[in-house]
Amino acid sequence: MIDEIIEDAKTRMGKSVESLRTELTKIRTGRAHPSLLDHITVDYYGVATPLTQVANVSVEDARTLMISPWEKTMVQAIEKAIMKSDLGLNPATAGTLIRIPMPQLTQERRQDLVRVVRNEAENGRISIRNIRRDANSDFKDLLKEKEITEDEARRAEDLIQKLTDTYVAKVDEVLAIKEKELMEV
Repeated sequence: MIDEIIEDAKTRMGKSVESLRTELTKIRTGRAHPSLLDHITVDYYGVATPLTQVANVSVEDARTLMISPWEKTMVQAIEKAIMKSDLGLNPATAGTLIRIPMPQLTQERRQDLVRVVRNEAENGRISIRNIRRDANSDFKDLLKEKEITEDEARRAEDLIQKLTDTYVAKVDEVLAIKEKELMEV
């Protein structure tokens, strides 16, 4: 019973760290990366379809993304979707190719993005702590129902605390990497 709760907590904490990584890829650095456009959807014959399913997204150089749609008719729809997105990018179309130059980030904007990244990391830490709280409450319930002893409950809580510390450290690691990436000029 204890092992199941710990395994569930471990899985959920891992998902929290992955969710943080996913959120941080959406935060733009000065460098071009195809994952910046992962959350953009395009109107494809009346259906909202992810951009990666209607076009090939690649990096032309360090500051330019290149999109080559699989159908010529999709060029304007893709361009429109990118302009409507919250990324603040201006696509340039040349025939069937769409190039997206990444504007240089100012120092002030970099610091704003670092604040946003730190806030996302704190949300990740909070979700990990909530998972710990849920697991500890499950252990207390088992103790009340006399399914486990006090010693087992204490050991389980110690294990959950170690697990929490490990995953919070992973969040801090992801945060440090993203901060360094943002502050590079």
